Amino acid sequence: MADLQLEKLKNYQRFQGPVLLVIMDGIGIGKGGESDGVHLAHTPVLDALFAEPLFTRLRAHGLAVGLPDDGDMGNSEVGHNALGAGRVFAQGAKLVNKAIAHGSIFEGGAWHHVMKQAAGGGTVHFIGLLSDGNVHSHIDQLYALLERCAAEDVKRVRVHPLLDGRDVGEKSALDYVVPLEERLAAMSADGRDYRVASGGGRMVTTMDRYGADWSVVERGWRAHVLGKGRMFASASEAVHTYYDEDPTATDQYLDSFVIAKDGQPVGTIEDGDAVVFFNFRGDRGIEISRAFEDADLAEFDRERVPNVFYAGMMQYDGDARIPKYFLVDPPAIDRTIGEFLCREGVRSFAISETQKFGHVTYFWNGNNSGYIDERVEKYVEIPSDTVTFDQRPWMKSAEITDAVIEAVSSGSYDFVRLNYANGDMVGHTGIAPAVRIAVESVDLGLSRLMPAVAAAKGVLMVTADHGNADCLFTEKKGKREPMVAHTLNPVPFIIKDFSQANPIALSGIPEPGLSNVAATILNLLGYEKPEDYDPSLITVG
Repeated sequence: MADLQLEKLKNYQRFQGPVLLVIMDGIGIGKGGESDGVHLAHTPVLDALFAEPLFTRLRAHGLAVGLPDDGDMGNSEVGHNALGAGRVFAQGAKLVNKAIAHGSIFEGGAWHHVMKQAAGGGTVHFIGLLSDGNVHSHIDQLYALLERCAAEDVKRVRVHPLLDGRDVGEKSALDYVVPLEERLAAMSADGRDYRVASGGGRMVTTMDRYGADWSVVERGWRAHVLGKGRMFASASEAVHTYYDEDPTATDQYLDSFVIAKDGQPVGTIEDGDAVVFFNFRGDRGIEISRAFEDADLAEFDRERVPNVFYAGMMQYDGDARIPKYFLVDPPAIDRTIGEFLCREGVRSFAISETQKFGHVTYFWNGNNSGYIDERVEKYVEIPSDTVTFDQRPWMKSAEITDAVIEAVSSGSYDFVRLNYANGDMVGHTGIAPAVRIAVESVDLGLSRLMPAVAAAKGVLMVTADHGNADCLFTEKKGKREPMVAHTLNPVPFIIKDFSQANPIALSGIPEPGLSNVAATILNLLGYEKPEDYDPSLITVG
């Protein structure tokens, strides 16, 4: 534990209240105007905070959070990793791309076991998000796996695509499904049989997270494994049909489907097969992995559990070892701010609703589940609503605010962190009135938190993990298209010091990013940053 010992900050005066970090998920700084949902919302508190002297903008995408290049949008996973780690680690997309380019992905034991199953007559199944959004997966990585199967003369491959419409255009499924079907058809030569077997929209099929709605995983299991669901001749036919039946339908909510021939599913998962879940991001890969690996899973009736070899693109939970086998090693994030604070006995409180609870705990702690030290930490999860978020855009902001006010007022904690999920979850719906209400709900929460922090003589920090609500639509040739993905915009960072115990000034770091926040928190708590942490955004004293 010696390497987790912190040096005290010189000339620092301890103050009475806590340091409170508010993470406004998905609320970036847009260009203003009618496409900017944050700008359009009535946000008197945020407007005043943006005028504070301790205000700056942080990079929250691309290289600043460990993604392959600056054209890559940030996301909540890498954003909270950077916030909690205090430096930038190469993230999933980058690690997988490197493993594919170097060929190491095909040299490990997991891939060899997949090929062994295929050599024994088993089908190789690929399940995952089909898009180039590069947040959970990338279609080019799937193509690389398929090409390798063909090169190794795997005879039978089935793909189970989950439709995106969230990190890419909301009705862009055919841009990915049609080329995939064409590629699989071209690969089906020399005795090979490659085709799509099942799929569905990501928010209703397979990709649940944090135990929010296991029926999503059950729906995917029934389609992928059992071949039970609405049947179509092809995935493109399924998408076309769903679009025709409901012109307002978007990809992420399209119902599950099964591809059939002569009334029989073409790709159920059977004993002796191999299954690869090709998402690299962890949060929405854990539950489906458990469904394949847990002998005593109680969350739903699987009806039939085939004896297969299952692997993830990466290991999605290092502590729980989910899944057991994986193709690419995840980033090894160590010495997080949480570990340092626990070592120093700093009392911490973390809270969000279900949709983002793992972000202020699991991802904040370097992709490790559970407490670091339950003696000095308390984690609180507020159950999320199970309706689409445009219907209740206020989400659980009020309940989170209530709990934080109580925690701040109790005097029991030195550091409090919370995540308001509204800007991101409602931003993904692309429904402008709901997005504005979501942002206003966050502003209302801030209006209630500030007096509590002031009364406790603490310090308030406000930031975001990436943008989303700050862009409602894009416009090309006079035609507007809803924007439901994350943005490349910077995010705000504000300090409001109610303690007045120490002189605080911005340090003037050029091009600061989310990874600079951890050192800033440590300074506010009276500690020097660890040597390898990125610089603090402030000077204290």
